[in-house]
Amino acid sequence: MTISQEDALYEFLENVTGPFSPEDVVAHIRKKSPQRTGRLALEITSLINSRNIAFRLDTKKWLSRRGCFETVPFVISPTRLELLNGILIPGHRCIPFANPALLPQEYTFYWKGAPLPFTTSEGSPEEFYPYYSVFGEEYAPQYVARDNPENEAAYNCDPYEDPPEVSIQTLDMRNLYRETAFVPGDRFVVRTLNWKIGMFELERVGRDAWPEADLDAWAKAAENGFAESFAVLGPGSSTEEQIAYAYWYGGKRMQDIPAFALEDFLYEKTEGVETVGYGIETRFWYAGKEIPDRKEIEESRTLPDRTMIEDLLLQKKIPISEYVVQSYARDAFFRNDLDLPRMMRRIVPPSISMTKREWDFLAEYVLEVQEEYHQTYSLFLDKSMGPIRQRVGELHTAVINLTARLCKGEIDTAWLPKHTFIILSQIQEHAAGVMEDLDIDESPLEAELEALDNSVDSMIETYEDIKEMIEEALDSFRQNNLSVVRPHREETGSALDIQLSISGINVWRRIIIPETYRLSDLHRAIQGAFEWQGRYEYRFTVHTDNHPAAPDTGLDLNLSVHELSTQGTTEIFYNYGAKWTVTIMLLSQSDAHRKKSLHCVAGAGAAPPEDIDGPLRFRKYLTTLTRGSLAERQGALRILGQDFDPEFFDIEACNRSLQNNERTN
Repeated sequence: MTISQEDALYEFLENVTGPFSPEDVVAHIRKKSPQRTGRLALEITSLINSRNIAFRLDTKKWLSRRGCFETVPFVISPTRLELLNGILIPGHRCIPFANPALLPQEYTFYWKGAPLPFTTSEGSPEEFYPYYSVFGEEYAPQYVARDNPENEAAYNCDPYEDPPEVSIQTLDMRNLYRETAFVPGDRFVVRTLNWKIGMFELERVGRDAWPEADLDAWAKAAENGFAESFAVLGPGSSTEEQIAYAYWYGGKRMQDIPAFALEDFLYEKTEGVETVGYGIETRFWYAGKEIPDRKEIEESRTLPDRTMIEDLLLQKKIPISEYVVQSYARDAFFRNDLDLPRMMRRIVPPSISMTKREWDFLAEYVLEVQEEYHQTYSLFLDKSMGPIRQRVGELHTAVINLTARLCKGEIDTAWLPKHTFIILSQIQEHAAGVMEDLDIDESPLEAELEALDNSVDSMIETYEDIKEMIEEALDSFRQNNLSVVRPHREETGSALDIQLSISGINVWRRIIIPETYRLSDLHRAIQGAFEWQGRYEYRFTVHTDNHPAAPDTGLDLNLSVHELSTQGTTEIFYNYGAKWTVTIMLLSQSDAHRKKSLHCVAGAGAAPPEDIDGPLRFRKYLTTLTRGSLAERQGALRILGQDFDPEFFDIEACNRSLQNNERTN
């Protein structure tokens, strides 16, 4: 499928409202781009299925996002802040009922047939982030920045610090709130007038208008919809995709009213869905469970209709398009270095082997691209893009090279930091996307280039952080394995590498425990790993058919970890108090010195005090530490501890705590 044909496919999806077949899409594409249509129906089917850009009705029919959501009502529940200021912030509230290509400030809202006016609201960025968090907490600053050029310039001044104040476009609701006597708890039912261009109509519903039983039925359908979307799609490519499919799998009940506002359901009403870390991003996921890591670079950017060059690179675990290769070619001209072997090593690092035939095939394509660009490349026109392209190209090469090294089996991947391959995949995907964006002749606007440059800075910083953590893990792995072969050792025993992750926050520990540990022993190890004091009740549970444990009783504490492992259990849940859940992943078996078998080998983040009321409250305290007023920060530190540093992890202190807990119990 050509670029113009793919554009025609997306144009079709933006406009079609009823069920459609591959033949319907082919007919539309032929009007726009008649070349190469022989396999088009098959390519369309593969592309739609692989990217989840339409809902499958049966083996021959789909329904577009517009067709699904343009007739579905949903709910917005204004906050007290909005009522107090006479505004409504669209933010994330129209997911997935508006075209995701639109920004929230591009929506239009109507009340009784008349468009509602807009106004401007000023405040600190932290005041506005909660209204964009469903897009992904990490993307909230980007949405605020893109609201207007002034915000974007303010963010670009210092990519590592939020500006003190921003302004966003909001709906002016003063007259509406006054005329309707709107009070906290009242809601708006919203109906999509036009999904493609983001047109909506509002209707007020009183806070007592809907029976609780009807709202509970909606919440149950939503729980089922999210669970089914996780089971079918995994974490998905974005939170927007997750939510769209949750509504699809939630069925007619979730696509009707009475209903909760989506943000109220996700952050207040559900006990089965929560926000979890997914590498350097976030996703919604099963409450109390971690998204499992992968073992290599993800291939989500690759197309089903790959060219032979793209297919060759994919076989080498380099999931890029030809446009990335072409961007490397432009970089060679910018460097004034057209040496073919050096350029080839940037595309395919030395850690990845290639046969002579493969090398020759790729080299022939690269030479063709160089010959084409030799006629058109202008260093003068490339002076703004060139430095950014060079930096992101070097980053992309480094990520591919590091991933290839890790996949060679030089280290037991159980020792790697949490979500290593997810993080590397995300950096690789973003870097490849920037390189595709810079495979052009004319430079983008200065503000866009500045944003790209800041994005590259952030990617490089993240890569350096994960690389440092990987190097530390490699050192620990080597030291541990050297200790195994030291002479004159005393008796040895089997041990297990396990990972402890506190659900809802990015705090984890990788520890080694004796395989004979019972769950009661594991409880003490968890308390030691996070320096908790054992003030609350606890239980262990698993989500498998082998161990049907009632929520109020949990597993037998005399069970050994070895017994669970041999029965196929790979994940255990430690429920501590009312709010904390620790996911325990049984990673691998290792032969370790018995006297040193209980010890921590890696970790990240300072553990929260056990008295804090769960991960949501803990995250609010962390936000206060970085963005709150002086009085607010002091209040947070009184709860967290005066010397609390959320990024600090002392492995030696962790091991001392582990040993103390083992001795005193």
